[in-house]
Amino acid sequence: MKTYLVTGAAGFIGANFVKYMLKKHTDIKIVILDKLTYAGNLGTIKDEIKDERVEFFKGDICNIELVENIFTKNEIDYVINFAAESHVDRSIENPRIFLETNILGTQTLLDAAKKNWSIGKDKNGYPIYKKDKKFHHVSTDEVYGSLKKDYDKPIELKLDMKVKKIVEDRKNLQTYGTEMFTEKTPLDPRSPYSSAKASSDMIVMAYGETYHFPFNITRCSNNYGPYHFPEKLIPLIIKNILGGKKLPVYGKGDNVRDWLYVEDHCKAIDMVVSNGIPGEIYNVGGFNEEKNINIVKLTIDSILNLMKKNIEYQQVLKTDLKNINYDLITYVGDRLGHDARYAIDPTKIVTELGWYPETPFTEGIEKTIIWYLENQDWVDSVVSGDYQKYYDEMYGKR
Repeated sequence: MKTYLVTGAAGFIGANFVKYMLKKHTDIKIVILDKLTYAGNLGTIKDEIKDERVEFFKGDICNIELVENIFTKNEIDYVINFAAESHVDRSIENPRIFLETNILGTQTLLDAAKKNWSIGKDKNGYPIYKKDKKFHHVSTDEVYGSLKKDYDKPIELKLDMKVKKIVEDRKNLQTYGTEMFTEKTPLDPRSPYSSAKASSDMIVMAYGETYHFPFNITRCSNNYGPYHFPEKLIPLIIKNILGGKKLPVYGKGDNVRDWLYVEDHCKAIDMVVSNGIPGEIYNVGGFNEEKNINIVKLTIDSILNLMKKNIEYQQVLKTDLKNINYDLITYVGDRLGHDARYAIDPTKIVTELGWYPETPFTEGIEKTIIWYLENQDWVDSVVSGDYQKYYDEMYGKR
């Protein structure tokens, strides 16, 4: 039986990963470490922590004593590090906490794993580790910086023949530029958040080089799906549409992002942990490149269509159905240092491991909206007074 230490598992991607793993694998144990900050909701994994295969610890990954205690009491095979401060706007307001959690927290985990997995040294003085151990660090495409947007209207995305064969059921793929992020793209972070993530990537890679430490890093595009904290773009849009509130869009909404359905991401992490070559980095992209304004409009259209098809969904509306239209869109002052375009090239993970992003955005957004419509209790439990205060601070004066 393999034991996974999953940090940040009460957050959006971490929670989905735990749910995915418990459904897919029977003979595993998952140890969860989560500080339960604003984006960590224990209610998201309330059923999972009742599972006899799960053990939960509330705490900070910067807490050296706690982390070492977890390793001492458990034979940890894999560390899956989701724990991070992750919202760009918050990093602009308060950079220090991002540096502390994302860099020092990651280093604390690395030290504990190295200490507990080491069983000696080779003839050159490098540590020898127990068999089949791995530290998996979950990163982001934002560490690469910003890509140029070459086209105002997207063109067809040309794929390598090997990739095209594997992803043959994905149709009408498009791009807004001639370049995409690959694993060889130099790191060029532009915000305190992405700088902290890039730094954590580099400390993981440094442990690999200096100590021959077994690791993988995955860098993903924007995730969306169930259990997403409602300060992020898509859940924020859904929540505001249902409430008849304005939809804040930065600048003109021309910034381009690649969107990855969260379950596809979880599958990728599982495959990299199991079959990824130690020391390798894998980009995980969705082949769903689109302007923010088009994402907002598609979400409005999708909610309106679902409401008309399924009248029972209208009971969650706090506004009249006729108010669900593009008039809800309001343009606010642009984010400081707002990157123009992100686009992930996942060729490496597709060709080497056989993973691919199965979910087209039009399908994924409908699944996401339906989940939110059917889980309003979860949304209500998350949207606290503190969140409303933050929302007002971030968008009220723009």
